[in-house]
Amino acid sequence: MGVRVRVLLDTHVVLWLAGDADKVPAAVRSAVAGAEERWVSSASAMEVATKARLGKLPQGRRVIDAWSRILAAFQAEELPLSAAHMAGAGALPWEHRDPFDRMLVAQAQLEGLRLVTSDTRMLGFEDVSTLEWR
Repeated sequence: MGVRVRVLLDTHVVLWLAGDADKVPAAVRSAVAGAEERWVSSASAMEVATKARLGKLPQGRRVIDAWSRILAAFQAEELPLSAAHMAGAGALPWEHRDPFDRMLVAQAQLEGLRLVTSDTRMLGFEDVSTLEWR
């Protein structure tokens, strides 16, 4: 019996796969497609909405309006934030201040998921399993 691959997609990966999949390396796209479970954090929806509100993500409103369809197209499930996830995010021994990144790292740790990201700060965090970005 093989190893079950369960992945959590970082917000930018969701955006890229939904709008410009070529930004995601072919090997990563293949690994995500072949994963037994694909998850997207509810924190990612908040991150997209926040960036849209601040004018940092012009397409953000359209993405939020299509959120359920995007997840369905990826055959991904939404991973809600629990109190344990939030407490874990707050307690991470990591100086990185981005609250969304902290939430995703905590969720990946607590749920035993491999994080799919190109963010070098997240890739460099030792205590989380990541999918190699190449």
